[in-house]
Amino acid sequence: MTQEIRLFGAVAVRPAVLALVSRFESATGFTVAIKWELNPIVKKQIEAGEAFDLVITNPNLVDDLTALRKIKAGSEVAFGRIAMGVAAKAGSRPLDIGSVEAFKHALKSARSIAYASEGSSGGYFSGLLERLGIADEVKPKLVAISGGQTAPAVGRGEAELGVVPVTSILAAAPEVLLVGRFPAELQSYIDFAIGISANSTDADAARQLSEFLTSTAVDDILAAKGVERRESLLDKQ
Repeated sequence: MTQEIRLFGAVAVRPAVLALVSRFESATGFTVAIKWELNPIVKKQIEAGEAFDLVITNPNLVDDLTALRKIKAGSEVAFGRIAMGVAAKAGSRPLDIGSVEAFKHALKSARSIAYASEGSSGGYFSGLLERLGIADEVKPKLVAISGGQTAPAVGRGEAELGVVPVTSILAAAPEVLLVGRFPAELQSYIDFAIGISANSTDADAARQLSEFLTSTAVDDILAAKGVERRESLLDKQ
């Protein structure tokens, strides 16, 4: 009987992970059953008893779930990080967001801006507007989107621009284009880590999937999908 590995992942990594799963299944004979939710919901559902073998979410949430003995201590490994970007509907006029001032001008000039109201990126963006001193001007234009659908909403014309992790923008092509990443001074990378369930039905199979997802052999595929590798925050002294 084929072993099924239950993977519970954050919506932002979905495009990148889906590009890899079939390769893992072909190489091992395992089947990977995947569930996707926004980062805060991943944590809440695991706390409530959601069954899983492997989880991909923010490192701080992995730490919290490890402390709650939901994740096996010592199983945490860094997966990668995703930059924040701006999305527009395909065919839109070129837009300059290469500097802080250009970025602010683009936001103030937009008719509407979609953002992930419940996710990590949405929280950062809301705080960024305050930091830039344009919250009062821009917030009335914001369109709250739930369920990881921010980039597709832009493609459907529900907002002129979208602010979302670049993985979601790249995955929404060709209806959506990546205007660009946030200027370096404003960039906030969303980090992701992998943890193995303390109650996994097959911890060895889960470990194999974790090792595959973090292997250098898949770095190029992940980069093309918007995931950058970096030194593990979990391992820093």
